[in-house]
Amino acid sequence: MQTLFDQKVHQDILTRIDRLTENSKPNWGEMDVAQMVKHCQMPLLVASGKMELEEKVSIFKKMVFKFYKPIMYNDKPWPENITTPKDFKVTDPQIFEMERDRLKIIINEFQGKALNMHWPKHPYFGSFSTDQWGRMQYKHLDHHLRQFGV
Repeated sequence: MQTLFDQKVHQDILTRIDRLTENSKPNWGEMDVAQMVKHCQMPLLVASGKMELEEKVSIFKKMVFKFYKPIMYNDKPWPENITTPKDFKVTDPQIFEMERDRLKIIINEFQGKALNMHWPKHPYFGSFSTDQWGRMQYKHLDHHLRQFGV
């Protein structure tokens, strides 16, 4: 499985992001391209401890999420139209170029943490290793870049 901590994979993701335009259309889902690049920033910010989620997760949901946790970073791509958590939904208009550039900055900051040993706990899934964080963030970005055909 690919990881965002691999320099070649990191560069490939940035190249794919650069192939997006404000006129890129989704192959599935409801977000436009500007909303998608804003949405992609959020899990990276959570992983970096720069964003907290507002949704309170019950003990029952946390137990269910632990069952699904390996899906977040295994070798299988995420399915199309996977449910987006409420805290990660972007429905208001966004400025594409500004959000795309911000996403690239956040990706670069995340990629620079490859040797990090102190990750925050994910509010839904609990603890992830550095390798799991890198795989999960790659999978999420790849999912949405495939959504927009790049």
